Amino acid sequence: MNLPSPAIVARNAVRPLPRWALALLCLAYTVAGYLGRTPWRGEDMTAFGYMRELALGRTDWSAPLLAGLPPDTDGLLPYWLGAWAIQGLDGWLPAALAARVPFMALLALTFAATWYAVRELARSPGAQPVAFAFGGEASPADYARTMADAALLALIACLGLMQYSHETTSYLTQLACSTLVFAGGALLPARLAWGAAAAASGLAGLVLSGAPTMAALLGMGSAWLAWQALPATPRQRTVGTALLLALTAAAALLATALGLWRWRVVSYEEAKQWQSLARLFIWFTWPAWPLALWTCWRWRQQIASRAWHRHLWLPLWFALVSAATALLTQPSDRALLLALPALATLAAFALPTLRRGLAALIDWFTLLFFSIGAIAVWVVWLAVQTGVPAKPAANVARLAPGYVPQFSIVAFAVAVAATLAWGALVWWRAGRHRAALWKSLVLPATGATLGWLLVMTLWLPLLDYGRSFAPQIAGVSAVLGPQPGCVSGLDLSRAQLAALSYHGGLDVVPAAQAARCDWLIADGDARARLAAAGPAERWELVASVSRPTERSDRLLVLRRAVLPAPAADH
Repeated sequence: MNLPSPAIVARNAVRPLPRWALALLCLAYTVAGYLGRTPWRGEDMTAFGYMRELALGRTDWSAPLLAGLPPDTDGLLPYWLGAWAIQGLDGWLPAALAARVPFMALLALTFAATWYAVRELARSPGAQPVAFAFGGEASPADYARTMADAALLALIACLGLMQYSHETTSYLTQLACSTLVFAGGALLPARLAWGAAAAASGLAGLVLSGAPTMAALLGMGSAWLAWQALPATPRQRTVGTALLLALTAAAALLATALGLWRWRVVSYEEAKQWQSLARLFIWFTWPAWPLALWTCWRWRQQIASRAWHRHLWLPLWFALVSAATALLTQPSDRALLLALPALATLAAFALPTLRRGLAALIDWFTLLFFSIGAIAVWVVWLAVQTGVPAKPAANVARLAPGYVPQFSIVAFAVAVAATLAWGALVWWRAGRHRAALWKSLVLPATGATLGWLLVMTLWLPLLDYGRSFAPQIAGVSAVLGPQPGCVSGLDLSRAQLAALSYHGGLDVVPAAQAARCDWLIADGDARARLAAAGPAERWELVASVSRPTERSDRLLVLRRAVLPAPAADH
């Protein structure tokens, strides 16, 4: 018997997930990782450096510079958001924390946009479960809400979301904006005003975040699927499609006016390691990708039909575009981040077709994986604090020499509460609660949140010590003294320049202006250039300051050598 839909959902399978539990889960996931730390090296420190320069009025808002260097990314929207937050919250929050406030809001916006998009897609006729002969099937409204809850849980469970969604970079801005476009494509044409607002803000945000090509592809695909939308009337479909096309054209014109059309495709010589790329796809999108593949298999007749079912094709299009971008550009992991909401949507539509044995396998794997991970975090923390067990304590001492353990009663209490909540959830899940459709994703989402929360509380001082520039810049400042005067930089990265400005209070001038400076800070790899300098550029090495957790990462502190005056001719 060929069923019109592979989804079979009884009325008791769409019991609501408590709103307070879902909101608390999203809040814990969003806040953890943003509080209690300094900017970390890499993109996080670099972005904060430009935000701080803008907020202090040291550079032009349309062309920001950091020690004379422009950003290495095209989009300026993330820098503007951080700088506005620093200015608006000045006196209320430290600059580093203030800059993160809009990015917390962007992550929350990503969660909300995903939920509303999936709820709308689940209301479409092709997504509805099979109607029972004697009634008892799930109502469309309850089914749509349950699918939206499941998609949000699947998104939170994705391992790749953890780190990059908690950095103040353009990638989180692109994630939030692409999810808004996804929501706009789902809401149009049925909800014209909300869909148009979401699509307009998302497309403009993608352009201003440095992803105009992504905006054009996602906008055009959404417009085509809006034309196929049912049960919308022909007028609704025409208006919705025209709106999306017009908004996409406006985004393209904005990108042209700002000169943002660039596509960083890797050449054949720069071809990626396919094995490492395959590993990236497997762990980064776990556990959404196996469920998404299951959806594609069980809903294959609907995917292959001419009806262009939007609950399948809209997330498929967004996932395929993001995956192709990850394959063709660098960095791959940042590009793949944009596929997670779409993959989570596909994963949610696997649940009405999931067999009991497969659901039990997911539960057991999740239970073991995250429980073992939580125990490992607690054991290492206990070893750092007490020295017992001795082997983990020795490993930490070797990897982070000079680290002094810190104890925070607030962090400890949060970690204990999260661990107890995990135990209570496991006890609940072990009971006979087999009806709820979202049950198979509760443990993955909560386990991912537990792991992230434990690491960002118990391990945060250690991670901050290892990933922050603060210890290294403190060593540089000790060498320079309280008033070093003019300091020049040579071969320093943007992150290093930002760290010297923020942690050291140094206004490092470009190397071209080194002639007027008595001090020079150079990257450890710049020894060859310094050795080749002429007599007029003779520098003597005063100190070599390394990061405690990576001895090869060194900053050279040099002072201009005083050359003897030339002898007078007689």
